[in-house]
Amino acid sequence: MFHNAMYRISRWTLYSTAVAVGLFWLVAMDPAKETFRPVVRGRRGAVAGGHPLSVEAGLRILEAGGNAVDAGVAALLAASVIEFSHFGFGGEVPILIKMRGGDVVVINGQGTAPLLATREFFLQRAERGATRDVPTIGENTAVGKIPSTGPLAATVPGVLDAAIVALDRYGTKSLAEVMQPAIELADGFPVDELRVHYIEQRREILSQWPTSVRVFLPGGKVPRVGDVFVQSDLARTLRELVAAEKKHAAQGRHQALMAARDYFYRGPIARRIATFMKQVGGLLREEDFARFHARVESPVKTTYRGYEVYKAGFWTQGPAMIEMLNLLEGFDLKAMGQNSTDYIHTVTESMKLAFADRDRYYGDPDFAKIPDRALLSKEYAALRRALIDPERASLTHRWGDPWKMKALAPDVAAPASGPTGDAGTSPLDTTCVNVIDKEGNMFSATPSGAWLPSVIAGDTGIPLSQRLQSFVLDEGHPNVLEPGKRPRITLTPTIVLKDGQPFLALSTPGGDNQDQALLQVLLNIIEFGMNVQEAVEAPRFDTRHLMSSFDAHEFHPGALYVEARIAPEVIDALKRRGHRITVRPPWGNPAAVTVVRYDPQTGVISAGADPRRGRYAVAW
Repeated sequence: MFHNAMYRISRWTLYSTAVAVGLFWLVAMDPAKETFRPVVRGRRGAVAGGHPLSVEAGLRILEAGGNAVDAGVAALLAASVIEFSHFGFGGEVPILIKMRGGDVVVINGQGTAPLLATREFFLQRAERGATRDVPTIGENTAVGKIPSTGPLAATVPGVLDAAIVALDRYGTKSLAEVMQPAIELADGFPVDELRVHYIEQRREILSQWPTSVRVFLPGGKVPRVGDVFVQSDLARTLRELVAAEKKHAAQGRHQALMAARDYFYRGPIARRIATFMKQVGGLLREEDFARFHARVESPVKTTYRGYEVYKAGFWTQGPAMIEMLNLLEGFDLKAMGQNSTDYIHTVTESMKLAFADRDRYYGDPDFAKIPDRALLSKEYAALRRALIDPERASLTHRWGDPWKMKALAPDVAAPASGPTGDAGTSPLDTTCVNVIDKEGNMFSATPSGAWLPSVIAGDTGIPLSQRLQSFVLDEGHPNVLEPGKRPRITLTPTIVLKDGQPFLALSTPGGDNQDQALLQVLLNIIEFGMNVQEAVEAPRFDTRHLMSSFDAHEFHPGALYVEARIAPEVIDALKRRGHRITVRPPWGNPAAVTVVRYDPQTGVISAGADPRRGRYAVAW
């Protein structure tokens, strides 16, 4: 079966490559008419993700009669093996699902902080001079910062529980069926240039952990491109989970799935990871696993020009995109023109306002009181919209006062005087999975965490997450670290409906840039009538006028990155308005969106995949 899958992918890859090469000159001559990659279209289903074999795993399940959720989970699990540079099995994942005839739901697959992870622990550790266990590439060593790598950065792995909840509530296949492609990949696959590059760049850090050396540096060497990369311990763990399910199959599908879940969170896997963490000074314990449950939640939502946009809750940055859309609905963006000076300025200033509210008010709703209704309301957006100066970029971090429905909070920061140079890049180690099937069922996920350089948890083969770094240590902040709490993350899948009918599923990697890129792709489709491939390939921009969600949580006032394909006269005009511009390479935006579109009139499903970071899409 895997041989046949490789054959199918080879055909798709050759076709996409041929089209891309063939269109290169057409794009160069008239970028308004052609794209580097084709839109893929079908009527039985479409899968889009970050690697051809992740996508193949989802398509294989569709071909076997599975629905969008079955296919999405299969692609997610496969990605946790083959996309190990950006996402691993010990990471986290928020998922949005829309089943035919049902409401949009969120599966909260973000792991919690260990019970031993306290603000005081990390502050005292800093006082002792231990600001980190091992050096991290580009890491700022601010006192009191939570490490961005190593055992102390780990939250409870949330991927498996989220996958099982999705299968149990909305899927039709067994865990064994959807996990089979991942098992095959763990047994070995030809490693590509990107993964080899990541291992080479992070070799020094990986060398600190013998368990990681055994996996990523077999024989003490960086793998060569094309070597068969084997994760035998992980393959064994995945087979153990499948065996636990099969052992209880006679009790019914639900009980069998719960048996596999318990084998991980209340059984041998949790014990082995906890034992390893004790040995290396980590904080995760068996009790943390036993207490954790992925949950089904309601999404946040808004309407934008008649479209209904759904995001995960305030434990993600997703609601910021809701506020951005509410702000932008008051402007005639279409009349401004796509990527004109006025357009980029207006969208950027709206993003700044939404991110200021994110940075001030978002956190785990189980622990923090959040003014959610006001933040999501059209009325609050109208108040905030008045702060946008059409001729001048703001250099101030301006959060509002949603509690009192005020456009600007009285304690807002003075004009910022932080770093003004190169803002660097946020961690980009995330992937995306989007699926729509022939019934119009929708699945959108942003899998992340356990990226390189990752610590392998003993003999389980499971890479551990680094998401604890997304907490802050500021006392009283909604996102301050607390035991058992979920960090406020950047991961932000998206579902869009039109008149209650399926329209779009989209997501992307890119850290703090995720909702910025998704916003622009959505506007390209709604405001400017682009098809899905045109929308993801169009030139983009991104602001760093926000508190980074990673490492030292730095703020870069006025920082605006634009791709070189944006007109030089527009870039010059933006500089005159006060934006602190850095010009990226023509395809240098760090996000990489995939989007799947459904036409309820014809049943045609279209998919687009961003060429910036090797995204893939197939339709059947």
